[in-house]
Amino acid sequence: MESKKLETLKQLADGIAAHFGSKCEVVIHDVNSRHTDQSIVYIVNGHVTGRKIGDGASQVVLDQLRSQDKETKDHLRYLTRTSDGKILKSSSLYIRNSKGVVVAIFSINYDVTSLIMMKQEVDAMILPADKEEKEPEKLVNVNDVLDDLIQQSVAMIGKPVALMNKDDKIRAIQFLNESGAFLITKSGDKVAKYFGISKYTLYSYIDANKKQEEK
Repeated sequence: MESKKLETLKQLADGIAAHFGSKCEVVIHDVNSRHTDQSIVYIVNGHVTGRKIGDGASQVVLDQLRSQDKETKDHLRYLTRTSDGKILKSSSLYIRNSKGVVVAIFSINYDVTSLIMMKQEVDAMILPADKEEKEPEKLVNVNDVLDDLIQQSVAMIGKPVALMNKDDKIRAIQFLNESGAFLITKSGDKVAKYFGISKYTLYSYIDANKKQEEK
């Protein structure tokens, strides 16, 4: 590999490692079949995998040496596991010369072990007991609940308030009472106004329903 190209790759390696921190290992492999046992020519944050300059080729390097395929595409965002159990999110970029031949492999390995453990903890906290992801239940404002119940009462009667007679309104009020609508603060004022009756009349309709139930 040309020294100028290597220096450029070293600069990129230093920049990437500095940006992502100590859990990000960046490795430059010199793809030379004569030195597969010493392919690492530069490494930053080698503690992630325990490797150093002069160490041998990884599996991805050996695969490339065997194939020397000019159509080989960069291998991006795959998971690998170290011998001591760390899980890495890795990407390997193939660096080619002017003839299209791979002369180096630029590898990025980010230790995501703690992130995976954190995700498991979060999943255990927020997912239901059956482990199946479900749509979060919607939190509804009590005023919206009252509006919805009023609309349901109108739908049950089957006619708009303007066309309702007394019996219709009594049935609608009964529905609202049984649905717990009047447990909502100041619901009586809103219901009375909607049905065009006074609060006194509203309470008389509720009492009428109670007397009817007692009979």
